[in-house]
Amino acid sequence: MRRSTAKYLPLLAAALALSGCGLAETGATAAAGTTSAAQQAKQAQDTEAKMRQQINSAYQEDAARRKSAEAEAQ
Repeated sequence: MRRSTAKYLPLLAAALALSGCGLAETGATAAAGTTSAAQQAKQAQDTEAKMRQQINSAYQEDAARRKSAEAEAQ
């Protein structure tokens, strides 16, 4: 190796190390974002299931009231 090239090797190694850290951080951030999106999707599904259950319960209560009212009217 030439003498002039050898003096730049530590600088090149430092630059590569720092750029590698940036890539790792970007990958970690993307993975965290994916996890967050997955958690949000799960929460949305849970909320939807609860709402459907509440709606079905309200329909059943309404049907029971109508049936009771019809029975009393006869």
